[in-house]
Amino acid sequence: MDNIKNDDYYIQKIRKDLEFVVMHMKNVEEEELSKNEILLDSMLFRMIQISENAKKLSEEYKRKRENIPWIALYGLRNRIVHDYGSVDLKIVYETLKNDIPDLLKLISE
Repeated sequence: MDNIKNDDYYIQKIRKDLEFVVMHMKNVEEEELSKNEILLDSMLFRMIQISENAKKLSEEYKRKRENIPWIALYGLRNRIVHDYGSVDLKIVYETLKNDIPDLLKLISE
């Protein structure tokens, strides 16, 4: 049976990745993130997936939810992928700890 890839499908994938990030970053300090390569790679991968799936949402869906920072989500992927070797860990950490939980709340409303 094929998955129907519509807005509901992509928003569920986004929500799942957001929940994963929130759960696994709950008690993580910036220094631990910088020293734990597996955790950092995992979080960056999830951030890329969130961005990629956000791009697949319909324009109608995004227009109805203008309170979600869609452009910032797209830019996030580009910064990680194209500047991977020089991504500012402080910004990544702040995004993971502050912005991702806020985004999860917005997506879940």
